[in-house]
Amino acid sequence: MKKLLYFFAFLTVLTSCVSKKNQVIKQNILILKDSYCKAPFKYNYTNKLPSYNSDSIIAANRELRETFSDQSILILNALDNLDEVHQIMELKKDTSLESQVKVLQLKSKINSKITIALTELDAVAAEFDCEGERVAQIGNYVDNLNDSRNNKLILYSIVTGAAASIAGGIIKDNAWSNAVDIGGGVLGAGFGLSTLNPKGKKVEFIHQRNLLRDVWKEKLESSNFPPFVWYMYTEKRFSNKEEVPVIQSIKKRWLHFQFDNNLEAAEKSVIFSDGGFYRADDLHNRAAMLNQMQSATRTINQNINYLLLDLDKLIL
Repeated sequence: MKKLLYFFAFLTVLTSCVSKKNQVIKQNILILKDSYCKAPFKYNYTNKLPSYNSDSIIAANRELRETFSDQSILILNALDNLDEVHQIMELKKDTSLESQVKVLQLKSKINSKITIALTELDAVAAEFDCEGERVAQIGNYVDNLNDSRNNKLILYSIVTGAAASIAGGIIKDNAWSNAVDIGGGVLGAGFGLSTLNPKGKKVEFIHQRNLLRDVWKEKLESSNFPPFVWYMYTEKRFSNKEEVPVIQSIKKRWLHFQFDNNLEAAEKSVIFSDGGFYRADDLHNRAAMLNQMQSATRTINQNINYLLLDLDKLIL
């Protein structure tokens, strides 16, 4: 009988430790629930987007193609710097000091617009990075909650079996001993089966400023993105094959890898809402999607780099 009492005392201490750990985890979830990634100052970007009539823009500036790539011409148009480039080309015909000074002034004006574009790209990429880290942290906490729950159920299963075995040895009556063994086995098996929960626990996660929603809808319905960054996402000339825009390619991958080609499930997903109750799989999917958008945003820097190289060729 003493063995049984010691055993239950050990179980009480162990479950108490697990309970304290869960309290710490839940407190951390409360801290991470609301976003700390959005900028403290909200800048109201204009909703005016550059023209998507890329063929006409390139045709109207065909004389620039000797120095600039088609993508560079489109970026200059998006930054409203084509006039400055044409002026530089005219001034280059004059070798006077005055013309050279004007060329440098115009180049400085173009560089100023490019610098703003680069900082916009960095700001958007940084927010994607921050949101990805926030989601990954809370995803890990939910994983820990699920692991802790499963560990407790496994522990209960083992304890139940052991207690039934000890009780069976103490009880002298064979009928009662068999009944205790059978009951303990059934209860232990029940705890074991309870661990087979494929969805696991849910936590509330809020993101009213949802960067992924605009991408999924392919509509700039908010001030989440600067117009230039959105233009780079949605102009097909800046994709690898120049057939579909970058965000359409990303959406296709999301639908395939995150939602198993289930469009209805994707449309109803909490990922594209203002937030709600997330399971671990949804959190890990959201983190992966945010990281993909961060990479896509940083890749745009390559296009800016090519533009700067083309601009240097014009000036030299």
